Amino acid sequence: MRIVIAEDNALLREGIILLLTSSGHEVVADAAAGPEVLPALLEHRPDAAILDVRLPPTFRDEGLRAAVAARSEMPGLPILVLSQYVEETYAAELLARGAQGIGYLLKDRVGRVDQFLQALDRVVAGGTVLDPEVVSQLLTRKASARPLRSLTAREREVLEHMAQGKANGTIAAELVVTERAVSKHIGSIFAKLGLEPDDGTVHRRVLAVLAYLEGRDALQPRLTGGSRDTGAVERYRPGPAR
Repeated sequence: MRIVIAEDNALLREGIILLLTSSGHEVVADAAAGPEVLPALLEHRPDAAILDVRLPPTFRDEGLRAAVAARSEMPGLPILVLSQYVEETYAAELLARGAQGIGYLLKDRVGRVDQFLQALDRVVAGGTVLDPEVVSQLLTRKASARPLRSLTAREREVLEHMAQGKANGTIAAELVVTERAVSKHIGSIFAKLGLEPDDGTVHRRVLAVLAYLEGRDALQPRLTGGSRDTGAVERYRPGPAR
């Protein structure tokens, strides 16, 4: 697997590179600052990117901005985001662009080597890997979502398309319904999941997608045998550090 890494902490960056190369992967480029990330991704067109959220020069959201820009230039690029803390707004913005092939882990999870590599493999396969702290803070801070079983079959179908980052017009075209019908379904989804109107931090569309990702396994069996399980969320399950 060809990978681009962006991490300003030299010790952590070199440690991840050593871990990946010793596991048979190829690190085709590494960056230490925000402006270096997108050019490296566009030049090398890797199989995956591992990006720190906060990078020089401002240490705010350079890594996230690079991730969003990269997904615009290279749709579907698998991205595993690392963060020192749970950054609710940043996690929500990344997920708002579509949850397929996205991972968001806290940096202290990297020490669980086997599980870190499994998380990377899952993201590359088109899955979603979220640190349990991310799920907890994004969902419980705003609302305790009701079971997805309260949704109709059509509403679940609309929500699945939302989880893929599709706009209302695209969803309407693919389901062969009007955009107004899609908006009505989305409103019903918000109501049934107990999501109140936005307060300007984490918007309801992202929270609905998170609720879908969190609860989808309870509605149907996980795909196996090499199929891409692009909807179900994989919680990062900490194990003994190596």
